[in-house]
Amino acid sequence: MTEALSFEGVGFRAGGREILAGVNLTLGRGEILTLAGPNGAGKTTLLRLASRVATPSAGRVRVAGRDVSELSRRELARELAVVPQDVSLAFPFSAGEVVLMGRAPHLGLLGFETADDVGRAREAMERVGVAHLADRSVLELSGGERQLLLLARALAQDARVLLLDEPTSHLDLRHRVTVLEQVRDFVAGGRSALVVSHDLGLAARSADRLALLAGGRLAGLGTPDQVLRPEILRAVFGVEASIVEAPDGGVVVVPKLGGNPVR
Repeated sequence: MTEALSFEGVGFRAGGREILAGVNLTLGRGEILTLAGPNGAGKTTLLRLASRVATPSAGRVRVAGRDVSELSRRELARELAVVPQDVSLAFPFSAGEVVLMGRAPHLGLLGFETADDVGRAREAMERVGVAHLADRSVLELSGGERQLLLLARALAQDARVLLLDEPTSHLDLRHRVTVLEQVRDFVAGGRSALVVSHDLGLAARSADRLALLAGGRLAGLGTPDQVLRPEILRAVFGVEASIVEAPDGGVVVVPKLGGNPVR
């Protein structure tokens, strides 16, 4: 497997608390790898370390074989594009302006957008289904519309790796499918996506591999069929669950309701 992004013995501490410890994980080229696990397991922290919003307390993060600390901001932005979980946008930019910001790593010395940059931004908006919002202020948009807008911005960035933090959390079912289809199209050309998600059913349908984090450590890694097993979900999430095959061949995770959580 050709490495696109790797975490090598990664640890992270904040406020005197250990968030991550000894995480070894590699995202291959042409792969969708989904991160799942309980709240506070360290999933979003891994994305923050990859995008250099935070610095590991131990180990290192590499993208395309290079330590992220060695890359300039411009170089890193050409390698990684981020779709954050927080969809708040504080300034009254138009939706089109926000998507065009994704072209910033590719602009010349004077920082002016070309017709090609504008075309790529428009194409990304059309692919995600938000082209009709181009002239609207982002402050007027719903949470779901802003989430789609940030995906369009990341696609316009034309990076080699997408980092997505709960990219479908604010979306209805149709737009969830749109997002997953766009992620699959993105990796079809040999690029890669690391996706944080709590939706194990969607993860099973869209991910090539699934990594489970618990207590800041890797608790499971493999194909969805290998990882989504009652004994593993019991150990990671503390719940009893059944794994049911769906009519399309995918799987559905059905947690047992009532009773006490497994400890």
